[in-house]
Amino acid sequence: MMFTLSAEQADLASVLHDFLAAGRTDLGALGLDEVTDPVDLVVVFEELGHHASAGPLVESLAVLPALGVGAGSVAFPPLVPHAVEADRYFLVQGSDVHEASPTSFLRSVDPSRRLAELAAGPVVATGVQAARAFDLGVLTCSAQLLGLGRAMLEMTTSYAAARAQFGQPIGRFQAVKHHLATVLVGLEMARPLVFGAAVTLTSRDVSAAKVATSDAAWRAARTALQVHGAIGYTAEHELGRFLLQTRALRTAWGSPSTHRARVLEAL
Repeated sequence: MMFTLSAEQADLASVLHDFLAAGRTDLGALGLDEVTDPVDLVVVFEELGHHASAGPLVESLAVLPALGVGAGSVAFPPLVPHAVEADRYFLVQGSDVHEASPTSFLRSVDPSRRLAELAAGPVVATGVQAARAFDLGVLTCSAQLLGLGRAMLEMTTSYAAARAQFGQPIGRFQAVKHHLATVLVGLEMARPLVFGAAVTLTSRDVSAAKVATSDAAWRAARTALQVHGAIGYTAEHELGRFLLQTRALRTAWGSPSTHRARVLEAL
């Protein structure tokens, strides 16, 4: 199944790309908190992933608006036991949303993504569509992974064209070409699953998208590190930011094994 962006969605992606490329982080200036259509959210989050934008983005731009509460971060125990650090916290228990307060903080593999353990406070919303909000979290996290994978493939392809070994760019070596082609195929196979899940928003389709993008982005990360070599391990190289965010988001909003189990249960 192929998905073609509408003119409005293409414009949204272009505006967001230019905004992020300019180093802007004040996403509220674009009114992204008013984007509610799942397909539009996929467009937004793929671009956010493409620039490795940090923060509780899934929570503040997708999940909390679906729950009808204020901006901040949220935990969905047991699959999302911790909230990404923010100014305000919420905790979902059943169909109720509680205001929450952090009791301690945990380090993440991604230094820009500190996690908070929460204690439930007063109820601020009841009868919410928690399952739909959770699936939106999974969907938008999947879109971020897709964008991360795309960025790492672009970065690695450019490096392979510029890095010379044995008198020629390493991108001319068949082994390198095969690795990059495998990454491309994985990302292109995952993309229709993400947009398809945005249309149906069923738990099965959303989980299938998360499995596919987790695997594709992880393959992109491993290949990027292998092709870049030692420079890819350094904190000074921009690749590191994408590697760490991919590692963190791969298991965020449910691990690949969790979502494989959800797909199996739905068959």
